[in-house]
Amino acid sequence: MTTSVDRLTLITEALREAERLSVAELAELTGCSEMTIRRDLEQLAEQGVLERYRGGARSLLLRGEEPPFGLRAREGTEAKRRIAAEVAGMIADGESVVIDSGTTCLEVAKVLAERRITAMPLSLHAANALAGGASGAVTLLLPGGEARRGELALTGPLAEASLAALRFDTAVIGCCGIGPADGLTAYDLADAAVKRKAMSAARRVIAVADATKFSRTALAFVAPVTALHAVVTDDGAAAADVDALRAAGVAVRQV
Repeated sequence: MTTSVDRLTLITEALREAERLSVAELAELTGCSEMTIRRDLEQLAEQGVLERYRGGARSLLLRGEEPPFGLRAREGTEAKRRIAAEVAGMIADGESVVIDSGTTCLEVAKVLAERRITAMPLSLHAANALAGGASGAVTLLLPGGEARRGELALTGPLAEASLAALRFDTAVIGCCGIGPADGLTAYDLADAAVKRKAMSAARRVIAVADATKFSRTALAFVAPVTALHAVVTDDGAAAADVDALRAAGVAVRQV
């Protein structure tokens, strides 16, 4: 029996590939009852992932489109928390850190919320996490920019100008895909531009990527992997993918 999060992910990916499937087909695929599938479809329809029709559903996502933030935030949470803890251990008190948007970077922001650092978050989700620290130890810098709906990533000329005016010790960068051939990639062109600005404003660049990112290449090129000083991933990443990054000269930490 699949868990709720695994089931929602499986349904989303199956519909993305087939475009439309019946409730009966999804029940057979997941091993769940049709009543459970109907509840799952209602939940995904509320998130804008799919459209219901009598007896089934059709995907509203293109194959190259980014899954909704709410869905991604529930995927691989334990692995993302381990990655975040490892990254936090790489950052010293007193550092200035720019923290990218995305669900893994959000976990990093949560861990750093009680640390004595100067931080600029590149999403409102991460800003909220950093501002919520009980100790008030974080010096919080907020960039300008337009907040992408759902993702709440800050993009555009104002965000880029904020980054251009500063220099950071470390940039923690998320990605939608990573590999030696295609480098770091993102789904959104404006987001990719902000990532590049953040990387160029920092002395050290740490990319965070769970194992699923090694099998993906998104539309927008961000940077070659040689622009990274380190990649932190989870223990589910294939040895061949990790070895390929190391062969390109990138330090890789698996947790």
